[in-house]
Amino acid sequence: MTDKDEHLHHDCDCEECEEFDTITLTDEDGEEHEFLHLDTLEVKGETYFILVAMTEETEDLDEDEAIILKLGHDEEGNEMLLDIEDDEEWETVADAWNSLEEDEDE
Repeated sequence: MTDKDEHLHHDCDCEECEEFDTITLTDEDGEEHEFLHLDTLEVKGETYFILVAMTEETEDLDEDEAIILKLGHDEEGNEMLLDIEDDEEWETVADAWNSLEEDEDE
């Protein structure tokens, strides 16, 4: 599981990265990782975040591998981002995002 901590502005100089918000996620070990928030999708009544890890090598967003996380809630009702464990659900969301990307390219 991954917690959605906060939205931050990042200091990357590349033009593509300037278009996206940066989100910091904390993993199970308490380590923070920065991601570019590429998109938010609503699929079958659920909310999904499309993210790509920010690294020193993040230069071409078309070649970097995006991850999909599902918006959920913990026991106290706090929002958190969860891994998608169902392969069919993951495929459905990935297909929806790919369709959006193809529509934008046309």
